[in-house]
Amino acid sequence: MKSTKEQISVFLEKCDELTTCKFIMATTKIKDLLKCIVNSPELYGLFDKVTKDFNYVEQKSKCLISGSASFTGKVVLPQTIGQRLAFIFCLLVEFDRDTINLSEFLQVYFREDGSYFESYKAFCNTIIVGLADLVKQVFKEQLEETDDVEANGGKSQLISSILLTVEAEKEFVASAVAKDEAESAFKMLDALCNAVKDGNEELIDALICGYNYFVLYHRCVSDNVATLIEFIAEFEKLL
Repeated sequence: MKSTKEQISVFLEKCDELTTCKFIMATTKIKDLLKCIVNSPELYGLFDKVTKDFNYVEQKSKCLISGSASFTGKVVLPQTIGQRLAFIFCLLVEFDRDTINLSEFLQVYFREDGSYFESYKAFCNTIIVGLADLVKQVFKEQLEETDDVEANGGKSQLISSILLTVEAEKEFVASAVAKDEAESAFKMLDALCNAVKDGNEELIDALICGYNYFVLYHRCVSDNVATLIEFIAEFEKLL
């Protein structure tokens, strides 16, 4: 099986092919990109996780702002990494199934000067380049590793899993408690991510203990917390 770095590199190549191909080949290249995700255990796991509780219909109504005769429609991507990944993935699936026609979509949301060339270019810069950048961010540690380190990349994979779980937890907390309380939680979770990246075991333990107290106090315990604790326990064994 290909290493994580190799899987992500192939995916990024497919993104590049999609952004540089002629518009007439776009739907074929989208299909190739989706096949790449399905055939990559790391990417399949990532998109399976972010789409698990994702309400695409609801987000679609918020993200796709239709145009009119007087102004061009626009796409407003979700704020968090997990929701952005999920939205773009679901949108590409719709293009692949032709439940949304790509040509019509471009003319509504990326009208530009009216030409398919400029519309497709703007679409790729926002959607495809955006997708590639998000995946690079999630797998940043693995992409920076040398081949020797990649062979023993369990630690980096756990870091990515922790960071992604934290993103999911942020989304949950934002809807579960008041804004000022959520901001306090975000600070702890961001500090936890930094401590994990630095390998600071003592600080990790203190922050996860503090966050556990926070969710118990506010009665907002999600499944993410148990998953996060499991990942951290596995991660600390490697420190």
